[in-house]
Amino acid sequence: MLLTISLGYAFGMSRDVFARRDPEDSLVYLLKHATARLHGLADAALEPLGIDGKELGVLRLLVGREPTSQLEVARLLGVDRTTMVALLDGLEAKGVVTRRQDPTDRRRNVVELTHVGLALYERADAAYAAAEKEFLSPASATDARALRQVLRAVVLSDR
Repeated sequence: MLLTISLGYAFGMSRDVFARRDPEDSLVYLLKHATARLHGLADAALEPLGIDGKELGVLRLLVGREPTSQLEVARLLGVDRTTMVALLDGLEAKGVVTRRQDPTDRRRNVVELTHVGLALYERADAAYAAAEKEFLSPASATDARALRQVLRAVVLSDR
């Protein structure tokens, strides 16, 4: 370490290069811990309803949509097929979704919300919105909107 510092000075580097960096200066740290906090709030809000955030993601995708193939649901959510089958098995067992063979292509299963699923989605969406509001409460409404816009731009730039 001493050799590194000595070489740094020899090449005109200031002592600031070796200054201690706070984790809060790292975007990775901030995003990781913000995500963990939001997941914790959302999971706590959804737990009384008997679902988790992944299941809410499936419901959110299916609401107001024509029956959709389970492969398409997996693709849109960025979930592998095995995980999607397990998620849908759980939701189907709860009576939240139904799966049936696509009448136009017997190789495909299509998924849709049941009436129970739609009612659950409405309660879960409200519970999630409350959790998100709590998560964003340290920020002003303007900053919360700006955060959402920046994150959307970053995420969508990859598509």
